[in-house]
Amino acid sequence: MAREAIPRGVDVAAFALSVGVCLLAGVIGSYFTIPSIATWYTTLQKPFFSPPSWVFAPVWTTLYILMGIALWLVWREWISTENRNVRLAFTLFFTQLGLNVLWSFLFFGLRSPLAGMIGIIVLWIAILATIVVFFRISRTAGLLLIPYIAWVTAASALNFGVLVLNP
Repeated sequence: MAREAIPRGVDVAAFALSVGVCLLAGVIGSYFTIPSIATWYTTLQKPFFSPPSWVFAPVWTTLYILMGIALWLVWREWISTENRNVRLAFTLFFTQLGLNVLWSFLFFGLRSPLAGMIGIIVLWIAILATIVVFFRISRTAGLLLIPYIAWVTAASALNFGVLVLNP
């Protein structure tokens, strides 16, 4: 179907909501993360490649913004076309976003590197599936999620290192 013009107000609102929802997921995850950073997490043995704690907040904020922009690009397709992949893309996106928050709960909230490892593997698979479907709708949206899966890959290695070093 041909692209219809998206009213500017709708487009701006969709953009703000898309980015806002992703940032909200980060805020919810930080509810479990922040209390454990200065207490439990600092006591753990970490692998040599563990970044300093101050790196996590700006990286995650950037990733949530990129995720929001990717979601907005897919949402624009839904508003302006009848692309059948959009419903699947939304389902996958919000599933992985929920799994993202769940990982914070499992690893930091429960203070369980094992539960975190299981959660992050499922999260990684969900991100990959989201990227594949996003690429079918918008190449740019798919590309915007590449830094996210790269960071989660590194976080998976860090989670595994913490699991192994803290039996």
